Amino acid sequence: MPHGTFNVPYPINEPVLSYAPGSAEREELLSTYRALYNQKPIEVPMYIGNQRLTTADKKVMSPPHEHGKVLGHFSYGTSEHVAMAIESALEARPAWSALAWEHRAAIFLKAADLVAGPYRAKINAATMLSQGKNCFQAEIDAACEFADFLRFNVFFAQELHAQQPESSDGIWNRVEYRALEGFVFAVTPFNFTAISGNLPAVAAMMGNVVVWKPSDTQVYSAQVIMEIFQEAGVPDGVINMVTCDGPVAGDVVFKHPAFAGLHFTGSTGVFRHLWKTIGENLSTYRTYPRIVGETGGKDFVVAHKSAHVEALVTALIRGAFEFQGQKCSAASRAYIPASLWPEVLETLKVEMATMSMGSPEDFGNFVNAVIDRKAFDKIQGYIAHAQDADDAEVVIGGGCDDSIGYFIEPTVVLTSNPHYKSMVEEIFGPVLTVYVYDDTSEQSFDELLTLVDNTSEYALTGAVFAQDRYALDLASRRLEQAAGNFYLNDKPTGAVVGQQPFGGARGSGTNDKAGSALNLVRWVSPRTIKEALVSPTNYRYPFLG
Repeated sequence: MPHGTFNVPYPINEPVLSYAPGSAEREELLSTYRALYNQKPIEVPMYIGNQRLTTADKKVMSPPHEHGKVLGHFSYGTSEHVAMAIESALEARPAWSALAWEHRAAIFLKAADLVAGPYRAKINAATMLSQGKNCFQAEIDAACEFADFLRFNVFFAQELHAQQPESSDGIWNRVEYRALEGFVFAVTPFNFTAISGNLPAVAAMMGNVVVWKPSDTQVYSAQVIMEIFQEAGVPDGVINMVTCDGPVAGDVVFKHPAFAGLHFTGSTGVFRHLWKTIGENLSTYRTYPRIVGETGGKDFVVAHKSAHVEALVTALIRGAFEFQGQKCSAASRAYIPASLWPEVLETLKVEMATMSMGSPEDFGNFVNAVIDRKAFDKIQGYIAHAQDADDAEVVIGGGCDDSIGYFIEPTVVLTSNPHYKSMVEEIFGPVLTVYVYDDTSEQSFDELLTLVDNTSEYALTGAVFAQDRYALDLASRRLEQAAGNFYLNDKPTGAVVGQQPFGGARGSGTNDKAGSALNLVRWVSPRTIKEALVSPTNYRYPFLG
């Protein structure tokens, strides 16, 4: 069998298309969106081995911006389907894990080119329809970030395989990076198509087999991901997609002896419950499972009195209200100095008055609908609480309308209480809460940083705005543990694969940095091999003489 040392194409971040009026990509995406919208409702099966399974239990897929429209249905599975998916994965494991890494790499490089090329408009349009993203938010997620994950993962795998130990005289040492012994369970969220594709793909890239449970509200675009994986050549059984209730899946997965890893993005509460369940079943497993999770956030923007107001306001609007604040990295709490607040508030009012809201089919809409009824009710509850509170008030926005879609106006809440409800709890919606602090002395800024660090259980993203370099230095040191992704004079969202590896600690997850080689290490079990080139033939060491 021929062998070689292979260098994969050096990854370059996929260019983000502008979708400017008159551009070719704008026309193609709009045409694809309308074609998907107007086509006959589709039926999404479960992908288990070489089977496409449907059930009598059908769930409706509807756009969040038009909940009366039926895009199609997907089949809801049972514990039997989960067990079948595990069996299928384990049957595929020997051949897949034994396949030379460059062949696995070729599959996912092809998938990346499919995402960036012939499937670009379709995966973007599906994300717009099912998750309510505007064209730009869909582009940076479903097309660019997903392609980046696939390409950079391949490159990181090459780098990892190249990491080999030193060898002394007469000895040859080497390390193999084996797949985990069992299967990986990937649980993905609704808000990023790229994350939904990456969580099963990165584990599979390292030779693992996967049972993947996408979010119910993302199945429409998850179907496109599976189409891409199939066309790219992912063998049957390597990535199995099951759609069912989370506890139903967990009851089967976490009791199976071959469970070897959890790759999770979702809420902190669910992740903690899963971790506890895994711990309770630890004696069941053949090996200690890998647990990787990216969970919640209560992400901050801190402004120093030297901050540039226009830059700060732009970051607040983009950071808090892009994709309706439904990002774990979204700006959710802001700390503004009293000396800047009047100008910041006035500028926010002027700028936010120009933002339009509606269907993503209208490319002029900056804001679209939140994902579903449950989210709408939750976010509306926070706004109502602020409207009735003695220590908070809604100063911008606050309107909610669910007659056609789940629309909530971008909302700014002002509070006099730094521990007010919406300064502490994750909302996952277009609500930004502001606390105005006294900035008459440098000591007040120092005290504020302590407050920011201690207010939330989360530590995902955060941003500091200042023109004063000493202030940036102080904040960087004092907020060292407050955010896994830390931004200076920029919004706390928009991490790019290969540039800003993403993840946080505390209540925000295990900080295993998706978009870097650190994440890949979690999906392999290294084996060290020592070979003696000439073996000793006498037990006696020289000191015995």
